[in-house]
Amino acid sequence: MNMHKEFDFIVFGATGFTGKLVVEYLVQKYGDSPDISWAIAGRSSEKLESIAKLKKVPEEVPLIVADSNDIESINNLISFTKCVLTTVGPYQLYGNSIIAACANSGTDYVDLCGEPGWMHEKINEFNSIAKKSGSRIVFSCGFDSIPFDLGVLFLQDEVVKRFGKPSNNVRGRVRKMNGEFSGGTAASLKATMSALKEKPELFSVLANPFSLSNGFNGPDQPADNKPMIDEKLNTWVAPFFMAPINTKNIHRSNALMNHFYGKDFCYNEMWIQGTGDKGKSAADFISSSNPLSNAPEPGEGPSKESRENGSYDLLFCGDVGNESVHISVSGDMDPGYGSTSKMIAESAICLVKECSSLPGGIYTPAPAMGKKLIKRLEENAGLVFKKE
Repeated sequence: MNMHKEFDFIVFGATGFTGKLVVEYLVQKYGDSPDISWAIAGRSSEKLESIAKLKKVPEEVPLIVADSNDIESINNLISFTKCVLTTVGPYQLYGNSIIAACANSGTDYVDLCGEPGWMHEKINEFNSIAKKSGSRIVFSCGFDSIPFDLGVLFLQDEVVKRFGKPSNNVRGRVRKMNGEFSGGTAASLKATMSALKEKPELFSVLANPFSLSNGFNGPDQPADNKPMIDEKLNTWVAPFFMAPINTKNIHRSNALMNHFYGKDFCYNEMWIQGTGDKGKSAADFISSSNPLSNAPEPGEGPSKESRENGSYDLLFCGDVGNESVHISVSGDMDPGYGSTSKMIAESAICLVKECSSLPGGIYTPAPAMGKKLIKRLEENAGLVFKKE
């Protein structure tokens, strides 16, 4: 790690919809902090200047022009910073040169990636390079997958306290989610669909819950692809559209933490719809509709009022014999934009400021930052982790 670098991190994609929200959060929270040095970067100097003015970015925060298609500008960007915080997705289209430059140069990296096919390729390509260079690359530092990944970690710590061993069967349950889907999520899905045409081998990566687990294959996982009754909670549950991303990240976390959750660990993630006929018809409706059909275009998103009125509440149940330990994770803004922009900002700060002993490699949030990040998110970003 090059400690003489000028900035703790640079926000790359600062003029995009989510990038602007990251900048807004940093100005509000850390605008006059002498402890954190940052810069903003994007393709257009005019747009950067207008964002800086609009969001009241302090004058000492530099504006850097960089384009993900221009390797020279990316190498220049990386020469100034300890960490790149990138919101420029879909990453399979715009992330390749950034991650390569970070891995090769020993620069840290955080993103909002929810594209398991691309993540699988990059782990194979750059994990050993990052280990050698000291670059710590942390994928999925937004709503996918921080509340889920850290929620399972928080739950397992609680289960171990009570039972002396972790739960080998955890159920993630979305209790409430108010907010619009991100245009970036929809664009990522579209990019994945077209990648499958060129690389049919990606089908097996996307179908396998252990495809990010460094070659480890665990037990068959519980079904999560059709409506069912969760008997322990006595409610109908429906498939949750982010489960295919979150489950892979959680199994990767387990593998990276030397199977702290056990080699027989099972996890499934579904959306609570309620009891009786009403719950059943809600679950049927969810499973037959496309959650991203009304997603905005990339670069667009919900109004400030809509973001601030958004929220989410997740339940995690760790089964041990006939007993279950419950914890919840909640957030105070809409998940896809408001909360996500705070989570990635805190991830970059946590990685650079609090994780100096973490070796190079490609990580998920839990093994990289774990409890340190939970603490930061609770203190600064409106998340609450609690026992139920």
